[in-house]
Amino acid sequence: MEKKIAVLPGDGIGKEIVQGAIEVLQTIAERFNHEFTFTYGEIGGAAYDAAGVPLPEATISLCKESDAILLGAVGGPKYDTLPVHLRPEQGLLQIRKELNLFANLRPTTYYESLADSSPLRKDIIEGVDLLMVRELTGGIYFGQPRERKVVDGKEAVVDTLYYEKAEMERVIRKAFELASARGKKVTSIDKANVLESSRVWRETAIEISKEFPEITLEHMLVDNAAMQLVRNPRQFDVVVTENMFGDILSDEASVLTGSLGMLSSASLSENGPFLYEPAHGSAPDIAGKNIANPLATMLSAAMMLRISFGLEKEAESIENAINEVLNAGYRTGDLMAEGKKSVSTTEMTAQVKSAILAGK
Repeated sequence: MEKKIAVLPGDGIGKEIVQGAIEVLQTIAERFNHEFTFTYGEIGGAAYDAAGVPLPEATISLCKESDAILLGAVGGPKYDTLPVHLRPEQGLLQIRKELNLFANLRPTTYYESLADSSPLRKDIIEGVDLLMVRELTGGIYFGQPRERKVVDGKEAVVDTLYYEKAEMERVIRKAFELASARGKKVTSIDKANVLESSRVWRETAIEISKEFPEITLEHMLVDNAAMQLVRNPRQFDVVVTENMFGDILSDEASVLTGSLGMLSSASLSENGPFLYEPAHGSAPDIAGKNIANPLATMLSAAMMLRISFGLEKEAESIENAINEVLNAGYRTGDLMAEGKKSVSTTEMTAQVKSAILAGK
């Protein structure tokens, strides 16, 4: 199989973790006789430094011409004084809009070998296997107007939460489709006791559920969901919610595995290339030190193989290799526990590559 992959390392640790994932994909290509072509583009602060904007047209074109996109991370304190429209994070928001990436999938999976890294008790997290489905192109992050102003002599600020019902329908339907191949349960998260947008969201979820009679639909208010994620996470199968709630809850869910460094993600469109990235940020404080955890990016690459390319065996090979390396006690700093073997980013990459080549 031949595939073209756009690579957007971005800022901070992005270059290091993406390099690790690329080496793993090259190892997969070697073992399974595929050909992956990697073409690089700029996004975020790196793009601003090179082109004066967080998302150059050349990057947009590159992504649209590719079969899939692998992204590192964006952002950093050196860009905090820029106008909002030039900040690195705008590059991420813009690429989602440009590619119509409407659904972000973030799996949270229990790793027996990492039970001691989680701040929660083992009996709470054992067996957790949930999939967070976050709407990605609407809501308060994109609504207009968004402004500071003076009203009757008083400083005020406006952020607008705007959704079209069709945007809700497509992401909720995607959640039901995904649940059909999993535990056949969808938990829809909203704030329907307060927000009109959430009331429409809940009504839409009920309408969509009629298309999937075999799926159980549960509604949960977002504040209760935040508590239930750390109180009883095993109750969840597929969780679907709007943009801002999903942003917050998926980061909370990451603590179940012990580190954001283990949380992969995929962003899906209706008819274009999908984008894969770790759920963590650019961590500028550790950039260039060769200590970042590359596993979330490797797991995102496994999602790419499975979802975009239909390569199930190859995706499992990466996941099995990571499990093997973790079971052998290898850890980057974010996962360190007593008695484990501390390794660098490049050393962790080498261990995963060896495990892939040695795999059955």
